[in-house]
Formats: sequence, C-alpha cells, structure tokens
Amino acid sequence: MPKTLSPREVSHKLLEDIGAGRYAELAELYAEDAVVETVFEPVGPRRFEGRAVLAARFAQVAAGSPVELTPVNVVVRETDDPEVVVAEWDYRVHHRATGRTFETANIQVLRVRDGLIVSSRDFHDHLALVVAGGHLPELVQALEAG
Repeated sequence: MPKTLSPREVSHKLLEDIGAGRYAELAELYAEDAVVETVFEPVGPRRFEGRAVLAARFAQVAAGSPVELTPVNVVVRETDDPEVVVAEWDYRVHHRATGRTFETANIQVLRVRDGLIVSSRDFHDHLALVVAGGHLPELVQALEAG
C-alpha cells in the first residue's frame, strides 16, 4: 500500500509535477470533490469543482500552454490546522512564443486530507502571463465587454 503523503509533501509534489510539465498527472493529487479557486484570474472562471473538471483544465493547459514554469524559492509553511499548508514560491517563466523570461510570485493555500487536495486557493499573477504573451489589449477588450 502506497504511503499517504502529508500536506507538505503534496504541495511539493504538485510543484514538482508542474515544473516537469506532468500536467496529465496533476488531477491524481486532488480529491474527487476538490474545489480550486484562482483568485486573481482576470477573465474566465475562478472556481473549478471536481477532479474531472480539474483533469480537463490541466489537459487544456498542457495542450496549449505557451509557457514553461519552473518553481523556485519554494517555502511551504504548516499552519495550526494539520490539513492546511501555505506555499510561497516564484515561477521562473519562459514564454516560448515571445522568448521572454521572468519571475512571478505565487501563494497557494492547500487543504489536504488523506493525501489528496480537497481545496486550494491560488494567488498567481495571471496578469504577468498575459503581459508576457503580448495579450494585454485582448484582456482589456474582454474586460470592457464584460
């Protein structure tokens, strides 16, 4: 029987898999009824419910992501709640289409139960990715269109 990962280990595994581009495996880290909130997402859904929805989202990212993400400066902090960890890290981002490379800060609050993520509040700098890809005008139009 495989060992159940601690919340800290799950957080590190999640970032390791993202950095290695193993998006197809990410959904396995989430509970069937997991909820993920991408708090700073400027356009589009900010809440994703269920492992199947997350698997589809990760597949979409894998198929069309123009960026390579390398987590650096990772710090995972345990909290008074044994299920909750707070991860802070920077992504070293390489944008394939534009050739731009930069770093962007991230914070993630994970609740992990029985080795699976049951909830996640993700605070990523989505705007930096939009700017790096040269898509700020399209974002402004989308926001104005409401």
